[in-house]
Amino acid sequence: MISVALFNNKGGVGKTTLTYHLAHMLARIGHRVLAVDLDPQSNLTAAFLDEDELSELWQEDYNWAWPLANDQPKLLLRADRDSGTIASAVEPIMRGLGDIRYANPVSITDGLWLTPGDLNLSAFEDKLSAAWPNSLIGDPAALRTTTAFHRIIADGGRRVGADIALLDVGPNLGAINRSALLAADTVLMPLAADLFSLRGLRNLGPALKEWRRIWRGHVLPQMPTDISAPPGDMTPLGYVIMQPKMRLDRPVKAYQRWLDRVPSVFDDAVLDGSGVAGQEYEIATLRNYQSLMPLAHDARKPMFDLRPADGALGSTQTLVHRCHQDFESLSHRLLDRLDAVRADWR
Repeated sequence: MISVALFNNKGGVGKTTLTYHLAHMLARIGHRVLAVDLDPQSNLTAAFLDEDELSELWQEDYNWAWPLANDQPKLLLRADRDSGTIASAVEPIMRGLGDIRYANPVSITDGLWLTPGDLNLSAFEDKLSAAWPNSLIGDPAALRTTTAFHRIIADGGRRVGADIALLDVGPNLGAINRSALLAADTVLMPLAADLFSLRGLRNLGPALKEWRRIWRGHVLPQMPTDISAPPGDMTPLGYVIMQPKMRLDRPVKAYQRWLDRVPSVFDDAVLDGSGVAGQEYEIATLRNYQSLMPLAHDARKPMFDLRPADGALGSTQTLVHRCHQDFESLSHRLLDRLDAVRADWR
């Protein structure tokens, strides 16, 4: 299994929407996909699951830190009795009672599973922050904490036989995201063509480089053989431009101004000037499908699956077909990049 973290230091660029639709499309074209919600805001989980399922998984009527008693009712919708969230998985570490509590991912559709997020995951931030310096001196408890996400993802992938894991990561450079990104084999960056996304790239590149340096140079040499740890590759795959509300063939000057600067900023900040000559790092530019989003939300399905019965009538169906083509093309381009990374591994 190869993992892809979708991340940008700038929020609001459509990262979760991109993750959700990529997961569905990759499964549609024949891959076994594990979507992992590592953003404490849990928007990806809310996109996949309805309110009853969320209430069940989050144990909303109970103390989240304790397992349900045998006599408490279970809704058991797409989740099963062995399902759980990222927060429930790390709860023993949080309480100092042991290691990870592994759980089955939730089945979404054929070939697609979800490791759900939880707002309570935000409480893990302080634990990860405290564990980081102790990881540098080989403290086993700290190392189990800093590798928790990696081990949860690997276990979930094994349980469902996934070949691709998509990690939805929040828009900051805190301890949760450091651990999430270190667990990722590769990183795909959704961008808006604006000043804020460029600024996010300039912050992200040095952070990835520094985390990789510390992890490989100081943490991995201290890692006991009985703790599974990621190599800290975080290989940049490239970026996807998320288009604002304008025609794709007639961008306004301000949009084009920032769009023209993205390649050089990506090369300088993320690739440290080591980009391959002639290599195109823009994987795709996605049109704005804002008019489809309310329909998709109400129908609880991807935008490219909308039907006339969902309200996608007339010219809207043309946009639905175009959306399907765009995400199918993006998925194949992403797979090509992943194949290149796998070839480098060999």
